[in-house]
Amino acid sequence: MAGHSHDHGASVSVLRTSLLLTLAYILLLIVMGIRAHSLALLSEAGHNVSDFLAILLSLGAAFLQRRPPSATKTYGYHRAGVLAAFVNALLLVGIAFYIFVEAAQRLIHPPAVSAGTMIWVAALGVALNGIIAILLYRSAHDLNIRSVFIHELGDTLSTAAVIVGAWTILVTGKNWIDPALSFGIGVMILWSSFGIIRETLNILLEGTPSGVELDRVADEICRVSGVNDVHDLHVWSIGSHVHALSCHIAIADIPPSESEMILRDVQERLRASFNIQHTTIQFEHINCEIAHGCVMPVVDSHQHEHKH
Repeated sequence: MAGHSHDHGASVSVLRTSLLLTLAYILLLIVMGIRAHSLALLSEAGHNVSDFLAILLSLGAAFLQRRPPSATKTYGYHRAGVLAAFVNALLLVGIAFYIFVEAAQRLIHPPAVSAGTMIWVAALGVALNGIIAILLYRSAHDLNIRSVFIHELGDTLSTAAVIVGAWTILVTGKNWIDPALSFGIGVMILWSSFGIIRETLNILLEGTPSGVELDRVADEICRVSGVNDVHDLHVWSIGSHVHALSCHIAIADIPPSESEMILRDVQERLRASFNIQHTTIQFEHINCEIAHGCVMPVVDSHQHEHKH
């Protein structure tokens, strides 16, 4: 628990620093983008505004995730980070389509741009976003932090592309390169957001976690001595890296002290092999069938006639 709290504290500190650096860079991009008549720089400002909101939401989510479980939130607030990542990705999609519209208009009537200004502002952005991405990388195992990390990594690459484009404008004098670069930035934004949307939706819809196969989970449970069968198996994610499982396990009619040993063995295997920490396991020792997720005893026809 101490290490877990330390990770959260470090994440909050990194997010706070990233928030302030991003805000400063946004103001610089807006001022210099207007002065240089560069849509690429203004697109970068829009991209960084989405990053600012992403970091702000993630920072709030990081604080919420530190709150302990309660009577009304029995699993705590692990989903807060997932929701923040989902909202961030939707914001990115909106920003991307706005850039597409503006870039299309500027391709028709490309304004003159100041390539020199673009180069030094973009170079500063590469350094700034690169530093933020490196800071976030150590905590990128968390989906909430990873969504921000991907934003910053995408910003670093797209800002580097702005430098190349600005140099090309400086050499050739072709101002249409500026809106063309904006199209590329928009595509990169969409690409970075779709993966986060897919993963967060899978968690919110309680799908099987990425990288976990139910057949392998069932096989691992069945390897435990004393387990005859496993069914009604469900695995889902509470948060970005907190998995849960529920299932019914068929065992022999044995004393509770012996079934307790089986339970501990199953839980240890699930933790070690699949990082599944939360389990709800029901033992059964009669033949059964599944009906609407409930276990129904199968009444033997011979026994039924004998009772009559």
